[in-house]
Parts: sequence; C-alpha cells; structure tokens
Amino acid sequence: MALDDKTRTELEAAAFRRLLEHLRARTDVQNIDLMNLAGFCRNCLSNWMKDAADARGVPMSKDESRERIYGMPFAEWKAKYQKEASQDQQAAFEKAGHKH
Repeated sequence: MALDDKTRTELEAAAFRRLLEHLRARTDVQNIDLMNLAGFCRNCLSNWMKDAADARGVPMSKDESRERIYGMPFAEWKAKYQKEASQDQQAAFEKAGHKH
C-alpha cells in the first residue's frame, strides 16, 4: 500500500499520540522498566522530540519537550509516580550498558 507523505505523517503522528496516551495512563511502568525492556523511555522520547525541534529551528527547551511527553511538568510526574529503582532493576540497567 502506497501512502503519500502527508497521509504517512498523519498516521505516524496519530500512532505517536496514542503511544503517549498509553504511557501517560501506565504510570505504574517506570522509565527504568522501559529502558531495561525496550532500550528507551519517556525521557528518550522527550530528547528525540527536542532533537527534532532543534533540527527544524523550532524553539523548545528540555523542560518543554518533557512536558509534552509526560503530559505535565517532569518534576510533578516524578513526585507523583516515580519510584526508587530496585537493586534488580539497577543491575539490569547496568548490565545492558545504557548510557542514559
């Protein structure tokens, strides 16, 4: 199936918005869990968004990109939902060699 660029971009954007909705609803899933299982987390997504903004000359701070991903200021999300990583989670993170 061939898609024109506009339609492809719209479909990709819709899928991305759905991913964000899913991650916002799954506050029980910690970033370290995402990193250990998938090699990326919410912070990675915010960094990728900022990189895309920078590449296009769109002004966006790190805090602004994180708020777009988390749906609230990062400090607020962290205070509400982030838990201390277990020793097992930390060991898996170190074993994988993530540079996050």
